[in-house]
Amino acid sequence: MIQVCLWEDGRAVSGGEELLDRPGPKWIDVLEPNAEVLGRLAERFQLHRLAVEDCLHLDQRPKLEEYPHHQFIVLQGFSCGPDVTELTLHEHHFFLAQDWLISVHALRLPSHDAVLRRVKDDPSGTLGRGVDVILYLLADALVDAQFPIMDDFSDRLDDLEDAIFAEPDPAHLQRIFQLKRALVTLRRVLSPQRDVVGMLSRRGIPQIQEKTTLYFRDVYDHLVRLYEQIDASRDVVGNVMDGYLSMVAQRTNDISKQLTIFATLFLPLSFIVGFFGQNFEQLTGPLWYAAMWVTMVGFPLGLVGWFKYKKWI
Repeated sequence: MIQVCLWEDGRAVSGGEELLDRPGPKWIDVLEPNAEVLGRLAERFQLHRLAVEDCLHLDQRPKLEEYPHHQFIVLQGFSCGPDVTELTLHEHHFFLAQDWLISVHALRLPSHDAVLRRVKDDPSGTLGRGVDVILYLLADALVDAQFPIMDDFSDRLDDLEDAIFAEPDPAHLQRIFQLKRALVTLRRVLSPQRDVVGMLSRRGIPQIQEKTTLYFRDVYDHLVRLYEQIDASRDVVGNVMDGYLSMVAQRTNDISKQLTIFATLFLPLSFIVGFFGQNFEQLTGPLWYAAMWVTMVGFPLGLVGWFKYKKWI
């Protein structure tokens, strides 16, 4: 059965340091790594110094690198806050050999803790299948944690689209760009990760059993689904942007039409006032007043009726 050792903040909190020298397969999980801890692990397990250096600089892209004594794997995932655009990147590094697995990460992730609880609750059933199975469980949990984020993203896009068609607001444009940037971030991480898991799902890596490659193939399928969701969401964001611009243009046209109608209604009145005020003396009489009322009231009402007949208003 595989032994589990947990390291946190530079010290062993579960399993004890003596487990490092104990024979048998083992999983060592390191949270908040530092140079001292990784140096001790590198000396004990012959970790390559370039891979150790990558663990101390958590800004790597997803990758799979082969070294003489182990495979070095970088996988990434996200968690989000109350708003779906508040993404937190979780970068996980793995050293995989025939009989040991070292996982290194700087932040806690609920899906990672769930795998740890599963391993502790069922050590013989889970750990008895090999350390590569633990790598599969961690990769699968990391990838599956992205589906709720994408579902929430789709819901927010639908709500934004409804709000834009109800009443476009300048704040909606800023929200569109926030969602677009979040999608770019997701795509930038998940796109190369799909290639990494694809390599793990192929036969030929000595540290991964042939039966375990089938499970990595399932993780690869999940990443393909995520990538398709991201592409679909990008199309929706583009449609929402077009909808916003169309609604704003329609609103501008409506305002221009209303102003044009008002100007048209007052144009004959301005003409009458200017024409008679400059060229005629003051006229009196009932016919004159009747003509003025007809001109000032009847003519504009007639124009309104004509506009409605033409369906301009």
